[in-house]
Amino acid sequence: MTNKDYNEVFTLTLNNRSKEMADNISKNNALLTRLKDKGKMRPLTGGVKILEELEYGEGDMVWYSGYDTINYTPKQLFTAAEYALKLCAVPVAISGEELLMNSGPEQVMDLLEKRISNAEKTLKNQMSVALYSDGTGSSGKEIGGLALLVADDPASGTVGGIDRSAAGNEFWRNQSVSADVDSSNIRQMMNTLYHKCCRNADKPDLIVCDDVLYTLFDESLAAMQRFSDPKMADAGFTSLKFKGADVIFDGGQGGHCPEKHMYFLNTNYIYLRTHKDRNMKIIGGDRLAVNQDALYRIIGWAGNMTMSNAAVQGVLINTKE
Repeated sequence: MTNKDYNEVFTLTLNNRSKEMADNISKNNALLTRLKDKGKMRPLTGGVKILEELEYGEGDMVWYSGYDTINYTPKQLFTAAEYALKLCAVPVAISGEELLMNSGPEQVMDLLEKRISNAEKTLKNQMSVALYSDGTGSSGKEIGGLALLVADDPASGTVGGIDRSAAGNEFWRNQSVSADVDSSNIRQMMNTLYHKCCRNADKPDLIVCDDVLYTLFDESLAAMQRFSDPKMADAGFTSLKFKGADVIFDGGQGGHCPEKHMYFLNTNYIYLRTHKDRNMKIIGGDRLAVNQDALYRIIGWAGNMTMSNAAVQGVLINTKE
């Protein structure tokens, strides 16, 4: 096979795998799985910023009789959070030496599959890590994950261009509870945070936690209280139930939830926004290194994790040493 032939096979193989790769990445994390099931992985078509409209006020209602005056002066009821577009990429490379050593068509395809599978594994793991990030990684180029959106200190930092510390922006603060937690009081602490996150019919539907807090919750349950979601189990996630919400273990080996943290999430208001032209797609076309005997492709993704309601999200922090 010529270099041109290798290029074509390389590109075709990656193109055929790109959608499968995007799907597999969403299946690698309980939060992404839930967002996908709820249609919250919404595509972007362009724009300098990713906008999420926020409803933070109520209109005026008055009780009246007869000819009482009714004030119809418009009020500012909506604003928008603005999130930056973040980009990531994973290179897939094959050296000329490797091509010579795997010169048959079947051997080349096997080599390609191994490289692509490694790239997919890398993307899975790194996206799962980023979901819990505070957005400062890689000099601020990383997406803003739960550590930013559902912060330990809700009255600090800027999220979506809105300063949470400023007076008048209290609506944009999540709930937070810090306590010395053990198996004797974990359900009490979870109850406290759960109720803080409830607004009328809105309530947490997904709770993700590290291995310690998951174990404490598990140990606090009698056998008759231990329920799980068959759908989450079928997807490969270890889960229990708390007031109807799935409690997901995302700690231990391969888990990425920060130590001593338990996030109470209302996934109706959390999104993974992905640019339609950069969802695990090949970017930059064919690449042949100028000063190396190698073929390259770059798999790219662009978007960000966003939120449209902070007050119904919460985090429980275990302060016990």
